[in-house]
Amino acid sequence: MVSKKGVVAVIAACAVAVLVLASCQADNGSSAKAAGGDSPKTPSADSLQEGAYHKIDAEEGKRMMDAGGVIVVDVRTPSEYAEGHIPGAVNVPNEDIGSQQPDGLEDLDATLIVYCRTGVRSKQAADKLVELGYQSVYDMGGIVDWPYDTVSGDGNE
Repeated sequence: MVSKKGVVAVIAACAVAVLVLASCQADNGSSAKAAGGDSPKTPSADSLQEGAYHKIDAEEGKRMMDAGGVIVVDVRTPSEYAEGHIPGAVNVPNEDIGSQQPDGLEDLDATLIVYCRTGVRSKQAADKLVELGYQSVYDMGGIVDWPYDTVSGDGNE
């Protein structure tokens, strides 16, 4: 037979567990931002137009590329791009994205898939592109997570 103290202890432990899990669910995502992780999952609401920024993974990016109608934008330096990039990607270094539309990206309604090496610069570039008025920017993160083919050269081959 179980004592009343044992039953109370089990109920109290269950209540604490429910509260902890509920707290974790309510805080989902904000701890990653507070920790300053390298791969942010969500854009800040005040810096982005709603619906213009999308975070995707390599598999989703590949599906979109295979379907066509997208511009793949490598925001690494020209030397990094020349070492190896996704086939068909245009090189628009993050450092070159400022207050003017970048060369080669004239259509603000074009669907852009942006990537860099690890995902830090792609997030920065995506934010800047949305601020410039691009309506459909997909941040794919880093080429380090790209399991598919790459090509080398400066893109003028």
